[in-house]
Amino acid sequence: MPVTSSSRYQVFSDAQWARVEPLLPSNAGRRGHPFADNRRVVEAIAYRYRTGIPWRDLPREAFGPWQTAWKRHRRYAADGTWDRVLARLLAEADAAGKLDWKVSVDATIARAHQHGTNTSRPDQDTGAGSNHRNLPIRECEPAGHGIGRSRGGLTTKIHAAVDGNGRPLAAVVTGGHRNDGALLEAVLADIRVPRLGPGRPRTRPEAVIADKAYSAGVYRHALHARGITVVIPEKSDQIAARKRRGSRGGRPPGLDTAAYRGRNVVERHFALTKQWRGLATRYDKLAITYRAAIILAACLTWTRIWET
Repeated sequence: MPVTSSSRYQVFSDAQWARVEPLLPSNAGRRGHPFADNRRVVEAIAYRYRTGIPWRDLPREAFGPWQTAWKRHRRYAADGTWDRVLARLLAEADAAGKLDWKVSVDATIARAHQHGTNTSRPDQDTGAGSNHRNLPIRECEPAGHGIGRSRGGLTTKIHAAVDGNGRPLAAVVTGGHRNDGALLEAVLADIRVPRLGPGRPRTRPEAVIADKAYSAGVYRHALHARGITVVIPEKSDQIAARKRRGSRGGRPPGLDTAAYRGRNVVERHFALTKQWRGLATRYDKLAITYRAAIILAACLTWTRIWET
């Protein structure tokens, strides 16, 4: 039974779906059965992550066989479908002047459920970046599946960048033990907003706003080298070390306190993201499928801007 605008299972409104549907891949020339009821399948994926239920518990009367939803989600995660959809939505928002390039960066922890952790994990774990270029899955999935051991046990960490209005621009998934600042470069590299007309995609924010976890000099220098305004406070031990050196310690880095007050938009973004129970707790074994759901939620956020 196809999902209707009155369905209690619906996540996308009719207007939101009208923006997303043309951006999904066509199955023209594909061997096998053609895609059917595309909206029903995508709604099933979103509903599963919104509620946090097992795939097998998807209501069959609303979404059909659960295997169809899982296989489509796995396909879209592997081929970078949602990254391309998000890129197009960002391009349209930027062209309409709805994207604020004062970017806030932060990370949040999600507990990994036992169903998502029964895989082998090496000691060191790399982040799962985006799949803009349709890379093979073996080149996208990190060796440790984005799960690491931290104070909270087995956890995963979402490193995100949002625009000045708190809308997501990029997401990188790593193990929960990874340092926030060490992933700053990877998160900024994941920002890629194409132009609707000619020209290269925009990748450089006007400013980066972040907390003290990103205050190391190496991160500041890297941002300054790209011509990005740095809005990051110093740690207390860095201030003390500079003062001990006297005149050799140099001048303190400037801080735009008015701009820094806007950093809370990234915290509000995480609060909104974690309203989806399947993102607040990680049930996925693969980092790319977990991240694909994060990007799907980001796409949903950007479709809402046209309804206001």
